[in-house]
Amino acid sequence: MRTIDMEKIFYPIGEVVEKTGINPSTIRYWEKHFVELSPRKTEKGTRRFTADEIETLRLINHLVKERGMTVKGAGQMLKDNRENTIKNWEVVKKLKEIKKMLTSIRDEIEE
Repeated sequence: MRTIDMEKIFYPIGEVVEKTGINPSTIRYWEKHFVELSPRKTEKGTRRFTADEIETLRLINHLVKERGMTVKGAGQMLKDNRENTIKNWEVVKKLKEIKKMLTSIRDEIEE
């Protein structure tokens, strides 16, 4: 019997931490301040995040940690101009990938 590698629907907080590098305490704090984050909870209270919520966490992390915005400012930006914020973030992600690739090429040439 062949197993099909399917993407999960829900991820526990431990896997979210591995995927994003964001501390669990920060995730729980942001959950209280961003309406976009509302993970389901099991009967035991374990948080379960969707792939969309993981991407939202990455976006919030970009706004707060990389761009230096306050939590309130990031929330306002997501509320007022979510589409443009996401588009700008996607451009930044692509530019970082290009920079990483170019740095790798430079390092290979220098060897």
